[in-house]
Amino acid sequence: PDILLPKQARYQTALIPDCLLRPSFRELRMILRTIGLVNEKAKKCSERFSSQGPHEMRKCCPHHTCLPLNSGALNIMPAQILDGKAIAQQTEAELSERVARLKEKSGGQTPILATILVGGDPASATYVRMKQNACKRVGMASIAVEMPKETTTEELLVKINELNSNPNCQGILLQHPVPPQIEERDCFDSIALEKDVDGVTCLGFGRMAMGEEAYGSATPQGIMRLLAAYDIPLQGKHAVVVGRSPILGKPMAMMLLNANATVTICHSRTENLPAIIGGADLVVGAVGKPEFIKAEWIKDGAVVVDAGYHPGGVGDIELGPLYDRASAITPVPGGVGPMTINTLILQSVDAGEKKLA
Repeated sequence: PDILLPKQARYQTALIPDCLLRPSFRELRMILRTIGLVNEKAKKCSERFSSQGPHEMRKCCPHHTCLPLNSGALNIMPAQILDGKAIAQQTEAELSERVARLKEKSGGQTPILATILVGGDPASATYVRMKQNACKRVGMASIAVEMPKETTTEELLVKINELNSNPNCQGILLQHPVPPQIEERDCFDSIALEKDVDGVTCLGFGRMAMGEEAYGSATPQGIMRLLAAYDIPLQGKHAVVVGRSPILGKPMAMMLLNANATVTICHSRTENLPAIIGGADLVVGAVGKPEFIKAEWIKDGAVVVDAGYHPGGVGDIELGPLYDRASAITPVPGGVGPMTINTLILQSVDAGEKKLA
């Protein structure tokens, strides 16, 4: 009974009949908003049975028991939306000012990002176009390099080396994936470190993992920026990253580790995956399979980051049921995606400033 609690706790504690816990969290929130039944019922139950034992409290609601309701008993508040689109738009305003100053210092030279697209994959072409448009919005220029799908590794390496030698080019983006006959890793690693603004080289990854200066892989670096923008605490938290790709899952894990999180890396073949995810304070879905991670695996109050995007506007995580259970969540679309492109542009501007420093 709440009469046995400290005085302050008695003021903060109410009783709620268990029968009202049967609706979904969304339905319960509607009940709270529309008829105010829970608080009134809880008050009456508390007044009537505060001096009686648990056995008598069962009579409050036939066949059910009354349970204490406080700030931690139920998570009926909607999750905080980690709005990547909004943060990206705010950053673009700042980047526009920085680009203008760069032009002044360089005698009118416009910073340039080179984008390389090999083959005609429609999705890749769309992503490249979005990045080129982002350059325009902040006043940067872009060099669009388009190569046929029959391109060889050697031919692509020649083009990358040309861009490495171009003093007017601050950053190089090789759109992933490339056609299967190309050795993608060799091509990534041929990008000069100072122009690796997409964070795809082994050298850049190693320096980042060791806490040295380097451009982070754009998507995980964008996620870290998004978490920081909303003051999501990471130190000491258990973060589970589901995915191990060299440009997303692996660098994501290292960035979280550098932020003093305790990190577990999982993938589609991990055994007991639901149990591992169930213990996470932060879940990052980066496995590349639509709604592979089920909502029921994720505990109430967790921070949920979905780095996937698939046809139909779904990510790697079953997000629907989590909007009333997670403490914070990245929507799909509008969460991680805008931050990826924004981080690429941000790091391109950084590269231009370093060149003039």
